[in-house]
Amino acid sequence: MENIVEISGLDFGYDNSEPILENVNLRIGRGQSGCIVGPNGGGKSTLLKLLLGLLEPDRGRIEVFGRPPREARSRVGYMPQYHQLDPAFPATVTEVVLMGRASGGQWGRYSRTDREAAAAALAELGLADLGRRSFAALSGGQRQRVLIARALAGAPELLLLDEPTANIDPGAEEQFYATLDELRRRMTVLTVSHDLGFVSRETDLVICVNRQVSVHEAARFTAETANAVYHHEVNLIKHDHACFCHCAGGHQP
Repeated sequence: MENIVEISGLDFGYDNSEPILENVNLRIGRGQSGCIVGPNGGGKSTLLKLLLGLLEPDRGRIEVFGRPPREARSRVGYMPQYHQLDPAFPATVTEVVLMGRASGGQWGRYSRTDREAAAAALAELGLADLGRRSFAALSGGQRQRVLIARALAGAPELLLLDEPTANIDPGAEEQFYATLDELRRRMTVLTVSHDLGFVSRETDLVICVNRQVSVHEAARFTAETANAVYHHEVNLIKHDHACFCHCAGGHQP
């Protein structure tokens, strides 16, 4: 199996501080899907930024499609955390999705191909009739889907999603799971979540990040494994689409 992501002996710390990530070794094959889980501050989003080439490791090697991450960005789609974007951003839905074709446009000028790709991405996410709507006027779940459409507009082979179910209601979350199941059929998807409830039956790998990284087959991911990651007792309750995690005493980690 061709490796899309290869990381060997990676260390990273901000401003020469104590490492956020230490001795990371990770391989993701084409067609595999993974859920990146771990406690807040454990290094999940930092790992994603390294994969995007937004950060450079202090030590070790990282390659995406056999190249340095910066050189592979055209083959990667990225959805940032919801709270990193201003929901009142003054743009239409189509304009937001076209940002995923920014490398093809110049000073806001997009080709017919760019616009067709944006329209196709919106249609796939069930948003074809919302192209002219203001992004600010949408519900939380609709905004999440628009951001996924933006990531898909560039026809990526690797899709990175950072906390995609944050701030959306349960109904929108179920719809998102269904969409994600379809996307996994044709591309490699890595999803970051602080919530073990995101570990889905369609996920191949659970990538546990808490300064160091350990990888487990999703089917064999247990409460004992979660305990080692979160450093406290958790219980896993498996359902059709997810396995939900609760700490002893009924509080989420």
